[in-house]
Amino acid sequence: MDKIFLYNTLTRSKEQLDPIAPPTVTTYSCGPTVYNYAHIGNLRTYVFMDELRRALKTAGYTTKSVMNITDVGHLTSDADDGEDKMQSAAKKQHKTPEEIAKMYSDVFFKDLARLNILMPEIIAKATDNIDEMIAFVVELCKLGYGYETDDGIYFDISKFGDYGKLSRCNIEDALAGARVAVNTQKRHPADFALWKKAEKNHIMQWQSPWGMGYPGWHIECSAMSKKFLGERFDIHTGGVDHIPIHHENEIAQSEALLGHPAVNMWIHGEFMLVDGGKMSKSLGNVYTIDDLIEKGYSPLAFRYFCMNTHYRNKLNFTFEGLSAAQTAYERLCASVALCADAPENNAAKSAIDACVQDIKNAVYDDLNYPLALGKLWTLVKLEPCREIYDAVAELDGLLGLQLHVKREKQADDIPAEVSSIAEERWQARLNRDWAKSDALRAELDKLGYAVLDGKTGYELKKK
Repeated sequence: MDKIFLYNTLTRSKEQLDPIAPPTVTTYSCGPTVYNYAHIGNLRTYVFMDELRRALKTAGYTTKSVMNITDVGHLTSDADDGEDKMQSAAKKQHKTPEEIAKMYSDVFFKDLARLNILMPEIIAKATDNIDEMIAFVVELCKLGYGYETDDGIYFDISKFGDYGKLSRCNIEDALAGARVAVNTQKRHPADFALWKKAEKNHIMQWQSPWGMGYPGWHIECSAMSKKFLGERFDIHTGGVDHIPIHHENEIAQSEALLGHPAVNMWIHGEFMLVDGGKMSKSLGNVYTIDDLIEKGYSPLAFRYFCMNTHYRNKLNFTFEGLSAAQTAYERLCASVALCADAPENNAAKSAIDACVQDIKNAVYDDLNYPLALGKLWTLVKLEPCREIYDAVAELDGLLGLQLHVKREKQADDIPAEVSSIAEERWQARLNRDWAKSDALRAELDKLGYAVLDGKTGYELKKK
């Protein structure tokens, strides 16, 4: 197994990965709250998570990865204010929370397939693990960390001496910066909900020792990571927006229960900006993958765009930047295609091997994919030969860009929807999901297109 170095948010330093039970690396990733479509800023985080998993696999590790699906408990504020996002969406769209969750989960997983993001080994829905959450809260109460009010069970942060160690905010700062609590029964304004008591008209509630209610958002990840990965695991990932509240609270409740750290390394991806500013619905600059496809952009070009900026740096999205990324991506594909039918050149082997190793070394150094892509360009600029094509095909497990996949040059009149379905079907085949692959083939057939599979790709033809 190759050495991998990653930046640990907790220690503010780059550290060598030292798995608890090698060769397996256990990871937990905060997944979506499925009340709306995932936008490209959200999806940048999942590209980063995929970069990590691909790096681990290429370095010789096996992965046991969990990603949660939050379908209850995430209020309109990341703290404890407002209505449950699932209930709010259900009311507005006149659907049940289950219907809302399924609809947006299906679109989310479709987007992951379009971006060639590998699926984690375990997908954990919050509503499937309510019993584990209740048991977790019961134990925290027994240990004196949880206390009851009229509207729920809260975690007393004053009893957890290390509160704030992830965001470097001590308890005094947290209390001083907390908003005046609406709930005057809370011991401290910054105490957070472990379990909320439900009003009679709340459409998502379960029986608990405190009556009918639903879990707090933070307890979900602590309970599910403990269930699927044990009392200690290697890596926890998420966006930087999770650091000051969600992940800080996860640490507090998990370590209070266990008596020791649950996570060895915390790794966070930075924000995406749009035209240098914040992404906002009011500004009309919130885009989905469907929006990009409708404008003529390939999902894999967006993946390439994301990979050109290090995951710990802010990424400024502009359509000019995406257009440049799509042009570069298409040039890469064309360069690789030239090598597919080129003659072999044994004399080039040492130069090719050196480029491949440079690419891997860049990724193993805190997922420096921008540097890796630069080394990839060095590789494809060598004199075309079959060995380059084979090297790029092997590197796809690390890069996930499908540069080596041969496709028939598609006519301009093929709809983006058809191309997207074909891409999703190909990803299903790569994941050996034959039922999904067959279903999508039938969908293409109804739309009037035939798909022909080869060893390294497919051809799409209008019937």
